[in-house]
Amino acid sequence: MRFRRIGAAIATVGAAALVLSGCSAPTAESGLDEGTSVDVAWNQPFFSYNGLTSFGNATANNNITYMTNDWFNYYDNTPELKQNESYGSYEMVSEDPLTVKYTLADDVKWSDGTPVDAADLLLSWAANSRSLDTPDFTPDDFTDPETGEFTDAFPKDVVYFDSGAQADSGLGLVRDVPEISDDNRSMTLVYSAPYVDWELALYAPLPAHVVAKNALGVDDNEEAKAALVTAIQDNDSASLAKISSFWNSGFNFTELPDDPELYVGTGPYTISAFVADQYITMTANPEYTGQNTPTIEEVTVRFITDPLAAVQALENGDVDVISPQSTSDLVTALDAIENVTVLKGEEGTYEHLDLQFDQGKSGVFNDPLLREAFMKIVPRQEILDKLIKPIVGDEAILRGSQLFVPGSEGYDDSLDGNGSADYAEVDVEGAKALIAESGATNLDVTILYASTNPRRVNEFALIQTSAALAGFNVIDGGNPEWGGILGTPGAYDAAFFAWQSTSLGVTDSGPTFESGGINNHNFYSNADTDAAIKKLNVEFDPAKQIELKQEIDKILWENFYGVTLFQFPGVTAFNDSVTGIDPSILAPTIFWNIWDWKLAS
Repeated sequence: MRFRRIGAAIATVGAAALVLSGCSAPTAESGLDEGTSVDVAWNQPFFSYNGLTSFGNATANNNITYMTNDWFNYYDNTPELKQNESYGSYEMVSEDPLTVKYTLADDVKWSDGTPVDAADLLLSWAANSRSLDTPDFTPDDFTDPETGEFTDAFPKDVVYFDSGAQADSGLGLVRDVPEISDDNRSMTLVYSAPYVDWELALYAPLPAHVVAKNALGVDDNEEAKAALVTAIQDNDSASLAKISSFWNSGFNFTELPDDPELYVGTGPYTISAFVADQYITMTANPEYTGQNTPTIEEVTVRFITDPLAAVQALENGDVDVISPQSTSDLVTALDAIENVTVLKGEEGTYEHLDLQFDQGKSGVFNDPLLREAFMKIVPRQEILDKLIKPIVGDEAILRGSQLFVPGSEGYDDSLDGNGSADYAEVDVEGAKALIAESGATNLDVTILYASTNPRRVNEFALIQTSAALAGFNVIDGGNPEWGGILGTPGAYDAAFFAWQSTSLGVTDSGPTFESGGINNHNFYSNADTDAAIKKLNVEFDPAKQIELKQEIDKILWENFYGVTLFQFPGVTAFNDSVTGIDPSILAPTIFWNIWDWKLAS
């Protein structure tokens, strides 16, 4: 979840929408209604086709890459993990050592017609295991604090895949170069230790031929893939430095690139138009041979950051579907619109405020006394009462755990022992006492958040007012490009945003709380936390998994990591021209079954 910038999970998200055009008869073979379109509103613009980097890992990006790329499995809205056999199959061929074989279906192609093969899978392993990275290199000194992207000063002789993979978790446990089959259709991974979420470890790849052509200067697709495979198998650091550099940054774009190879995909849709800060359009992929064939030919996601503007666009017929971050005003506005279906419920997303343990703008929170003091003045209950209860009613509750969803097994027991109850109410005098004990004179705190999100603007104002009572000088660090800035050294002192779950994996929180994890934006590092996460990675007993997660939860509160706030109230609305919308609590929420959407008769 890194929402950086945001894996499995951040979640600010945005708006997109367009209208459905006229229907024609479905084609006999595909079921596609030619000439049809639907417009969806989302609250944040797309900015990277690689959602697996610390920069690009955001819901706004991953919604699009989900629709434009197939994979071996996906979650439905039960939610249940479903195998996609039209893309290929995978199986555990040995438990000791854990050995997993992936085999591609024969007719899987990229949207430019290039076959998907083991070179693509091998690139995914290299990038998301980081087993070939230059040892001990960190990119902190080469990250632009204004944008979150790597600067031109980034060393050109360093192998560094910006995936945040860890040596003792997930693909990081596959340390030896995987074996690929003679027919180039299979890849076999051998883990150095058991891993409970092995079905979720390998990620959908970027196109190996495109990466190699741009990084290595090879023009022919097949020759480019062969060169990439050789570089990985030979651990050719000079070539791998170029490959990793392009993998990290080559797929970042905010308008349609001149090179169409930068947005090829394997999914039911492919990008066909993109105008900066306005919309991105996807058209049914003619090369798609998978099981999730779409009916609607064209999907446009329109970037509408203001929830009320999204409601107005829905009422005007400018968009057909919206799923904005909800406010009480939004719910009231939706209730006044006719011929609109409104779905409400909790999402698998929660709001939280994290404090920078290191690399903060002022460095104020390097001191644990000041972290504890600031946590005491966050008006959690006031935020809930004023901003969330008007949407979902009095049943809205504070979330008191970093790892457990309210109502899930283990949640109540975790709350009883994790210490979160100490921060249920504002304690100004307690905060003042801790500040005095610290002896600190610099109490400047710059908070990063989504300045285009009205609810978060209100959250900031409540926190700023409360913090001033204890002597903190809270500085407005709101930014419309906040997602790319998350985790950037020296850019801010605290941030509030949301994590959105992308899976039911036991290890889903590891990348957020382990040292150096891709979602670890606040430079948190604790040996006890790392040890517990390492145990969780290899624990198959559900009862022991809960115990370990409770242990991690308690450590985080004891270390003054930050505070959890509330579970997101979800609101999705759509007009009567489109059917088949049935949101999931997991990302990509409304888009998980985009192939089932149809125009109403």
